[in-house]
Amino acid sequence: MTASVRTDPFDVLLVEDDPGDVLMTREAFADDRINGRLHVVNDGIQAMAFLRREEPFTQAPAADLILLDLNLPRRGGIEVLAEVKADTDLRRIPVVVLSTSGAAEDILRSYNLHANAYVTKAVDFDRFVDDVRFIDDFFITVVRLPGR
Repeated sequence: MTASVRTDPFDVLLVEDDPGDVLMTREAFADDRINGRLHVVNDGIQAMAFLRREEPFTQAPAADLILLDLNLPRRGGIEVLAEVKADTDLRRIPVVVLSTSGAAEDILRSYNLHANAYVTKAVDFDRFVDDVRFIDDFFITVVRLPGR
């Protein structure tokens, strides 16, 4: 079964402070099959401002998917996840936790806070890019989301 290509743009918010991981995620989005626009913020405070369209993100689009690192400065990923899922305007946005941690307590805590998926970041460049492409392809072409 071949997934269809979306014709309408899909806005993905990457919440990541590691420049290398940002670069690899951008590489994954360079794939022509992904009709997504990647927006990047570097910490949890910026993430919430982007999602709520607060300064300096008043012109930000509504996110269709959040790729969330757990280890962030200023406000950690767990706090961001809890805040997103507690907010009636944001809770329907799928959140995929992308973390270097494979610790059972991080995974359990993320799912208890209603993460839609938990993916341990691959160390290998090609595997990391493939994983991000798979996540985006799944949420962009397979999953039906509210309002899309």
